[in-house]
Formats: sequence, structure tokens, C-alpha cells
Amino acid sequence: MENLKAKAFALRQDVIRMIREGKAGHIGGDMSVMDILVSLYFHTMNVGPENMDDPGRDKFVLSKGHSVEALYAVLAAKGFFPIEQVISEFSKFGSKFIGHPNNKLPGIEMNSGSLGHGLPVCVGMAKGEKMNGSTARVYVVMGDGELAEGSVWEGVMAASQYKLDNLCAVVDRNRLQISGSTEDVMHQDCLEDRFASFGWYVLSVDGNDIDALNAAFDTAKTVKNKPTVVIANTTKGCGSPVMENKANWHHRVPSDEEYTQIMKDLEERKEAALHE
Repeated sequence: MENLKAKAFALRQDVIRMIREGKAGHIGGDMSVMDILVSLYFHTMNVGPENMDDPGRDKFVLSKGHSVEALYAVLAAKGFFPIEQVISEFSKFGSKFIGHPNNKLPGIEMNSGSLGHGLPVCVGMAKGEKMNGSTARVYVVMGDGELAEGSVWEGVMAASQYKLDNLCAVVDRNRLQISGSTEDVMHQDCLEDRFASFGWYVLSVDGNDIDALNAAFDTAKTVKNKPTVVIANTTKGCGSPVMENKANWHHRVPSDEEYTQIMKDLEERKEAALHE
């Protein structure tokens, strides 16, 4: 089986190169969400270039669209487009590889990034799959800062009302947002109790542990008559002490010195994963 832990660190390196070349990017959230995306695309979901036009494919929306660099890296690794094209064109004038998901690109279901929209849209998508008798599943990844949006909780209520067991939401719970700690900006604990009170099946895991994520997504597929949320407890900037748990890395381009150190740290983490 492919070593997905090592792949996640290699793809983080692609993201760093992308942001460095494009001179823009939400680097901290890219690093925290990467393991979630790798687990979804390489273990969990039935979706790829070979079936991207098949109505029965699984559907994915990155609601926290500002972490699009991580999504581009994963989609490239999946074969939707070449990674070197992404790195050379990202955030350049006239490029389709812009700073939020762009559905003019293969593999991207919808434009996103206006926070609070992803889950409500995915509720509609999941309801539509049910009405069509489809076995396709719908996945959405949200940031924890995003949960301050009221539209999220309208979606949470509707998903429970319609017993959307084909819907799986993931919260990238890194506890930091652009203006600081989520607990200072808009207190959220305990998210597990909040989602459970709305009738969701709740799983809470280490969101930077791919084995734990794989197991959670496998469990979600067995849940009946209610939607599932995976609270993925992550580290913002995961992969290098230069960035980890630092709010000022929400959107930042590394200096030459920082770039060298971050790439070295990620290479060490990748090699360690290969030899576990």
C-alpha cells in the first residue's frame, strides 16, 4: 500500500514551492488540512480523472477555500493536472490556478471560499443524490473559524432533518484563524457536543494522523440515518516548527531562510514516515 503519511509531507513541499513561486497563499491552513485531503482522495473517496464526469462519483467541496494550495497539490498528485503547471502558474495573471477553488479546473465541484457556504451547498448535493437513488457520498471540509457563520448551523440542522447519511463533514480544528485563537474570537468548545445535539454522528480524531482519519472515514460510511462529522484536531502549520501553532502564518510567503528550513523539516518528516 502506498505510504500516505510520506505522501502528505511530499505534497506539503509542493505547496511550499507553489506559494513561494506565486508569492501568495494561506500556508498555515494548507499544512493543517493536508492529511485530511490525502486520506479523502487516496483512501476514502471514489473520485479521480477517470470518473470525474460520472454522476455516481463521490463529491468533495473545500469550504475553507483559502487553503486551495493544498487541494491543488492533491488533485495534481491524483492526476487531474501536472504539478509543475500548478507551481509555475499559481496566482499569476490570467491563470486558472487562483487563490480559491475554481470550477473551471478539472476535479473542482464548485467555487468556494466565501466562508459558511460549503456545508449548506453539500446538504443540497447530498439530498439530490438521495433523490436520484445514487450511492455517491458527499464530503465537505470546513475551517473551525468558519463555524462562526450562521449558515453553517442552518446546514447542520437541515442535514439532520433529512437524515443525510451520505454526507460527511470535516472540521479542520487547528484552533487558529487570521485574527488569532478561535477560542478568543468565537468560543467553540465543545464542538463534539454541539454537533451531537443537532443529531449528527460525531467522531473526534487526530487530524494529522492519516491512520486515524482513514478509520474515521471508514466508520462514517457505516452510519445510517444521520450525517457524520469528523472533528479533525490538527496543528496549523503542521510539518515545521517554523510555522506550527503560529497565527501569523495564516497567510504568509516564507523568506529565503524560512523556505530552506521548512523544506528541510518536511523532508525529514517524509523520510521518517517512509521508514516507520
